[in-house]
Amino acid sequence: MISNKKKRGYFIVFEGIDGAGSSTQALLLQEYFSRCQQKSVISPEPTHSRIGKLIREFLSTPPAFASEELFEQQMAYLFSADRHYHLYNSIDGVKKMVEDNIHVIATRYYFSSLAYNTKNPQQYEFVSLLNKNFPPPDFLFYLDIPVDVALARIENRHKKEVYENREKLLLVKDNFEKILSGYPYPHLRVDAAKSQQEIHQQIVSYLETVAFGKVL
Repeated sequence: MISNKKKRGYFIVFEGIDGAGSSTQALLLQEYFSRCQQKSVISPEPTHSRIGKLIREFLSTPPAFASEELFEQQMAYLFSADRHYHLYNSIDGVKKMVEDNIHVIATRYYFSSLAYNTKNPQQYEFVSLLNKNFPPPDFLFYLDIPVDVALARIENRHKKEVYENREKLLLVKDNFEKILSGYPYPHLRVDAAKSQQEIHQQIVSYLETVAFGKVL
């Protein structure tokens, strides 16, 4: 069990393509923190703000008037605005909660904007500029899973989103690889094809030995 002696929570992000299991692992980690008698919240992106609700609407039904390139630009703008709210709103923003010694567990962050809203170097630079002032999380967990396995997992979802297809997820997975190849901050790649408990244990072991061990 961890013992967090510092007076600040951690900002922890789960990333991966659709179907990788980030929501499940976020919930398991929150339950772990609860057993350790530490406060934590799950704080997804898109948020539940008005901007986040608009994003979810667009993901379900893209506007007919926008080309694919314009749609990705619009989504990148919306996500950056929603992300600013996510971080800095005075009620339940990430900054406020970690300062109150609450761990924030986020499913998706700016890595997803770079992975999902870019197809070429020019688009990547554009999205990078939109997100350049957002701080890196304390710890990033990338749930790595084959596209075909992810598609099989999401096949029976009642509501499909615009990005949940093989061609898009192959591109997104490749973009995640590029992002991680040069990412300099604490992160862990996890084989998301393993069982939920195996994945969870690997994440907990990392936090106990690598992350929390550094501040004790």
